Amino acid sequence: MKPSGAEDTGSAGPGPPPPAAVALFGDRIDAAERYVGLLATDGILRGLIGPREAPRLWDRHVLNSALLADAVPEGASVADVGSGAGLPGLVVAIARPDLRVTLVEPLLRRTTFLLEAVEALGLGNVVVRRDRADALHGSARFDAVTARAVAPLERLLGWCMPLVAPEGALLAMKGSSADDEVAAAGPTLRRLGCGEPVVEVFGGDLAREYPDVEPIRVVRVTWADPARVSWPTSGSRSGTAPRSARRTAARGRRQPPGTRTQR
Repeated sequence: MKPSGAEDTGSAGPGPPPPAAVALFGDRIDAAERYVGLLATDGILRGLIGPREAPRLWDRHVLNSALLADAVPEGASVADVGSGAGLPGLVVAIARPDLRVTLVEPLLRRTTFLLEAVEALGLGNVVVRRDRADALHGSARFDAVTARAVAPLERLLGWCMPLVAPEGALLAMKGSSADDEVAAAGPTLRRLGCGEPVVEVFGGDLAREYPDVEPIRVVRVTWADPARVSWPTSGSRSGTAPRSARRTAARGRRQPPGTRTQR
């Protein structure tokens, strides 16, 4: 049953799950279909999804997001920064019940939708945080930090890398701009002490079997030296990135504690 007003969105519905979605979600396909139904109704009514996106929810948004699940190791903790309507974090949580997913989103109307969706879908592996990413700096770290259509990589690094565990990774979904963004982010990558980013492609095999699947490009960013990663303690300046204490001492002046730069 459509919520009141859903008929006024001016677009066709998303339709049933395509074969590629069944292949990706397996026995989780019912939950994925219910989520798409929420996006096509409440998501549009609340301005989280454009009305014209309804017919393209499966192929342009949900399949796209579900492909990212293959990039995350088994049993990992995940933070999805700028989760919006739950893309990709909620989709990854549906496809991978073994993961512990935190959806980080500062806007009230979006977190309200996310909380309602998590409850409606019975997702016990998801936590919703109404916060900016930098509010979690120094208090939380994750095996994987995901982001889709949030910001250019150069800016994303400052928000997300302080949340990445020493052996973890930032997984930034990017399109054809991936290589250009990596090049532009070079100085920031070096300043934060990141390793060389790797652009990975997911979904190529599935795309050969299902024409409605478009492979995704993911920029994977890890720490250059995981053994030297540390985090600010309580009371440190929010938003600072891990930096080597030895480097700080060598420079001979006081720096925000627990920050790090590339040597």
